[in-house]
Amino acid sequence: MLDGFLILHSRRSSVVLELLPGEAPLWRYWGPRLPDAASPGTPLRDTRPLPSFMLDFDQPLTVAPTFGVGWFGQSALLAHRDGQDFAQAFTGCEVEWTTPGAAVVLHLRDDVARLRLDLSVALEADSDVLLLRSTLHNDGDTPLDVQWLAAGTLLLPGRCDAVRSYAGQHVHEFLLQVDPLTRSLWRKESRRGRTSHDCFPGAVVTTPGATEDTGLVFGAHLAWSGNHQQTIEWLHDGQYQWQMGEWLAPGEGRLAPGQSLQSPELVATCSGQGLNGLAANFHAELRRRLDWPGGAMRPRPVHLNTWEGFYFDVHPGPVKALATAAAAVGIERFVLDDGWFHGRHHDRAALGDWWPDATKFPEGLGDLIAHVNGLGMAFGLWVEPEMVNPDSDLFRAHPDWALQIAGRPLLTARNQLVLDIARPEASDYLFEKIAALLSAHPIDYLKWDLNRDFAPAGLANGTAGYRAQVHAAYALMARLRAAFPAVEIESCSGGGGRIDFGVLRHTHRVWTSDCIDALSRVDIQRGFLQFFPPEIMGAHVGTAPSHTTGRTQNMAFRAAVALPGHLGVELDVRQLNAADTAELRGWIGVYKQLRDRLHHGRVWTGDAGDGVRWQFHADEAGEAVSDGVLIALRTRPSDHRYAPTLRLPMLDAAARYRVREIRPDGAAPDAREMDGAWLVHAGLPMPRSHAETAFLVRVERV
Repeated sequence: MLDGFLILHSRRSSVVLELLPGEAPLWRYWGPRLPDAASPGTPLRDTRPLPSFMLDFDQPLTVAPTFGVGWFGQSALLAHRDGQDFAQAFTGCEVEWTTPGAAVVLHLRDDVARLRLDLSVALEADSDVLLLRSTLHNDGDTPLDVQWLAAGTLLLPGRCDAVRSYAGQHVHEFLLQVDPLTRSLWRKESRRGRTSHDCFPGAVVTTPGATEDTGLVFGAHLAWSGNHQQTIEWLHDGQYQWQMGEWLAPGEGRLAPGQSLQSPELVATCSGQGLNGLAANFHAELRRRLDWPGGAMRPRPVHLNTWEGFYFDVHPGPVKALATAAAAVGIERFVLDDGWFHGRHHDRAALGDWWPDATKFPEGLGDLIAHVNGLGMAFGLWVEPEMVNPDSDLFRAHPDWALQIAGRPLLTARNQLVLDIARPEASDYLFEKIAALLSAHPIDYLKWDLNRDFAPAGLANGTAGYRAQVHAAYALMARLRAAFPAVEIESCSGGGGRIDFGVLRHTHRVWTSDCIDALSRVDIQRGFLQFFPPEIMGAHVGTAPSHTTGRTQNMAFRAAVALPGHLGVELDVRQLNAADTAELRGWIGVYKQLRDRLHHGRVWTGDAGDGVRWQFHADEAGEAVSDGVLIALRTRPSDHRYAPTLRLPMLDAAARYRVREIRPDGAAPDAREMDGAWLVHAGLPMPRSHAETAFLVRVERV
């Protein structure tokens, strides 16, 4: 605290709030690091003469702007008591430092509307990530109906010019959208009950001239797997406010006297090093919070998933044969996907009946798992606990356990309904069935799927159950992790429908997309890496032709695209010819050699032009990169007779580097030494190549 200002600093960013008696703190600054002693010096209102036709009391942007008492922009709270107390204004603020200089809770109270808002604000020293969360308390003696509660309100400078967000659909996630920032309101909302394929709960705001590696950019993400909203609004001082929070269905925000409502966490950051600097901050923050079995990430095992190899047609003999073939090419974890449980022969039945199908596995899963383990591989299993088929023993016994609304039809999607896991008896049932499998067998991995949106989403009492369902899913995952701490969980939701910092409190990998077409995956994975690190990115070598697009790419391109993520294979290895089998084995060997570099440290992405997209994975040595891996992907034919060079701006211009091509056949082309300055400013010479080919290089400081 400095002369009426609350100031937080991290390595490269600062937050400045102005504290005033009888109101919420005013936003003064969020941006690049200020000197420790720097402050505005002058109260904000002293610098803002009132314009004409205004209220006689100036009301700038606060950390929690409210509706009805003079703030006419987007408010952080919309609430009322049966039509009364529809307007709020905070009449006091108590500051509680939880970590001096780094984390604070602002206890805001409104003595008239009889409510309190606890706003947690923390600026992480190492990741430069700003964390905000709101908790609203009803201190009145009547119910309070909350329509909107922002997790946080952020101040953006007026020079911001565009917002980069992500749309999409099933098998086409992380579709980049770039919209100009103007005086028009920018808003995105999702009401599907999950993170969603089409409306990712995060965005990046840029300033003029910002690139992958230079310029000031801002990013924010809501750590929440349900309905959500974000808004960017132009303010009359030329700046912008940015709000994110949970989108509340009618009735979900109703607070009885004494009750409280806690928002999801808002994870935000800014960087003066462009989009790649922003990504590095998000990656560092997520790595800080991931709850790995044993306390630390083990090398990400190469795994094979059976889905596109067998679909529902899983039987012990063929599955064992595939496991044997998988072990021969270097697979380290074998995951049995859908089709293994009671009555599951297609997607029209059996969800909810979580025990092995007696016609397929008359002796249970033990013999198969022993076979897999005997080959030196760990075993994983697919489940979809939050869903139920009408044609299932569970639904026939408990039809009331499905989310539904009296008098409304039960709408199916993929022939399934959403199970009301907020019911303790339903959650207990799921825990007991899954725990029985995990107790009986050495299963170290669950692929946890969620394959439909929520509609209708009525609880047993007829009220909306969107947020209750999300909290119940988190609780069930946490309960299983507590009982079986060695088990890893993958978050899958028809591919990329549930990827967020919220579910990643309980999981360790995400299935990026059901599309394994390598060409489609180039853009999908690029969007993913803006927020999430590569070691949790499920990336598989799929079939050719692709099951989702019909396109065919060669083995080298498919493998190179999958290589930087958590590598997997999703095809029937038994069907490969000898050449493809040998090549796949070679790429798996390359992954094992490089995964320590690929999954630690910084990731840079870029576009070299002429159809070449690239990634560079390097150590955390800051400005002096000593060891890195370049993956360059040619996505289309060249426009040039001679391929343009590829600049590597992250290298140290004063250093000298040894550059060596990486090949999966084990060949070791001669290395060459090059000046860092040449690689930074002139670029690395690139080979002329066909479309859909890859070029891998190891770069080491001499």
